[in-house]
Amino acid sequence: MKLQPQTHAEELACWLAANATASLIDEARLSPKPGLVDSRGNGAHSDLSLALMERSAHSLTPTFHALALQSWRRPADIALRETVGRLGREGEVAMMQATGGVNTHRGAIWALGLLVSASAMLGAQASSHQVARQAAGLAQLPDSAAPRVFSKGLRATHRYRVPGAREEAQRGFPHVMDLALPRLRLSRARGGNESQARLDALMAIMTSLSDTCVLNRAGMPGLEAMQQGARAVLAAGGCATAPGRAALARLDDRMLALNASPGGAADLLAATVFLDSISDPQASHLPN
Repeated sequence: MKLQPQTHAEELACWLAANATASLIDEARLSPKPGLVDSRGNGAHSDLSLALMERSAHSLTPTFHALALQSWRRPADIALRETVGRLGREGEVAMMQATGGVNTHRGAIWALGLLVSASAMLGAQASSHQVARQAAGLAQLPDSAAPRVFSKGLRATHRYRVPGAREEAQRGFPHVMDLALPRLRLSRARGGNESQARLDALMAIMTSLSDTCVLNRAGMPGLEAMQQGARAVLAAGGCATAPGRAALARLDDRMLALNASPGGAADLLAATVFLDSISDPQASHLPN
């Protein structure tokens, strides 16, 4: 009988890792996404492709599995935060090896890694709001082993004085919880198919996110073009309507002209898909 909790933890870790990997692949394949890699092509990227994104996602399955196992039914404390940070950095190394040195999913490792850990901490039975709050508490804790690297994302947040991925997590993923998940479910309720609903969720994120990927490539004018274009898609009725699809095509053209790719929004869409999948046991085959 003593082995049962470990067996259950292993089963749930496999389930969480599979859902996290599937969320990354679903995000990558979703089309048409403005400026991003999708099933049509490479968007504004010269070094990325759909095949590379999928290979990267699969390389992260062991990382998500390890995060879930290490976090299973544990409290949020500095020891766990440092373990999560170490496993995340090891996942980055595996990702870079799989992609030949191309940064495909560094931001997604942060967001999804925290959410996988938070779900495991709660026993994988919690609501999306509970998971997001738990992830926020974990993100707020210090990691003394974290390297002091001034990444492109951090440079953008300092230069433009905007919040970045770290603040998004520490605040409980407001772009996911307050914008993307409600829009995803509203678009479904209005009759949109799954791709249309997920594109609308992406637009909801893009309406207000300070996407550091866009800022790095196109500055504040690029960010404003992204936000205004996303608002226009939703104002036109969303991606289930002809006017909404036309507005999306215009936004795609604008992002490509600016050589801008909203990678931060894409990471949060993957987080949205993940939380949606684990909060629907029938859709995601939650083990009993």
